[in-house]
Amino acid sequence: MIEKMKILMFGRGVISVQYGWAFEKAGHTVEFYVRPGRKAEFGNTLVLKMLDARKKIKGILVNENWNITLREDLDSNHNYDLIMVSVQHYQFKKAADFLADKIGKATLLIFNNFWEEPLAQTAHLPLSQLVWGFPQAGGGFDKKGVLNCSLFGIVNMGTFKTAQTQRGLAVMDLFRSSGFRIKEIEDFRSWLFAHFAFNAALHLENLKSTTGMESLIDMRTTKYWENVILNSKELIPLLKARSVDLKGNSELKAFSLPPWLLSFIMKGVIKFLPSVKQIFTGHSNVEELRSYCHDVLSKAEELKISLPRFAKDKNKFQ
Repeated sequence: MIEKMKILMFGRGVISVQYGWAFEKAGHTVEFYVRPGRKAEFGNTLVLKMLDARKKIKGILVNENWNITLREDLDSNHNYDLIMVSVQHYQFKKAADFLADKIGKATLLIFNNFWEEPLAQTAHLPLSQLVWGFPQAGGGFDKKGVLNCSLFGIVNMGTFKTAQTQRGLAVMDLFRSSGFRIKEIEDFRSWLFAHFAFNAALHLENLKSTTGMESLIDMRTTKYWENVILNSKELIPLLKARSVDLKGNSELKAFSLPPWLLSFIMKGVIKFLPSVKQIFTGHSNVEELRSYCHDVLSKAEELKISLPRFAKDKNKFQ
């Protein structure tokens, strides 16, 4: 049996809530750090409508008023075993700066997207206490504050071409004890950058769509996926320029499929897998979509690499 952990989720965001819920259901103690003033705003009850797809890919509906513990203060004398950070990539630096002198003896699980160099962005944090991972979950809060989301059974755990640490192994055991399977990625930098690029290719089309990301009308069409693939291929030279290993990278496999096949697959996914459908329909953060496209174009301009498809529509995200 794994020793029970005391876990602090940094923020009360979509990812933090879902994994915090899973950890608590597995018997671990979970609390959430929120900014001063947010405790009164949020309250101690969170309405969760989640498709739990850890055992069944269609998802088992969780409809729960979940009582959570929020705290607005944090210093290095805490007794947390683990702090988990999962924020928007453009918010990570601020979060890392805040936590730099507050980690104490805890393991810091970085569960985040990156487009800037991950090790550079965490250089001021205690390297021996860092563990790297990435979620497979998503969704969004509606106007009433209800979290509509899906939680999948695989968790990505990565290293930067090094052996996994003892802290990393302990985090992997935590996930396994909470009903997850682990996918280990040795070249996590390449995986993160490829994942970011693939998201940017999708988000450019979502920003151009008249229906927005909340609707799946466009995602059912061959034209949509034809554009996504063209966007993706345009980003390959940028990934190469950043020394991303493209061989065997799971995030790039969809680039090679014909548009009609991707369209056919998505039609089936939307019709038969409500858990996956929820990931798309529950997402409404336009600022996040814009940031992906803005950041890839900015990096391309810095490296003097042409991205005509992104440049043509930069009015959508500048």
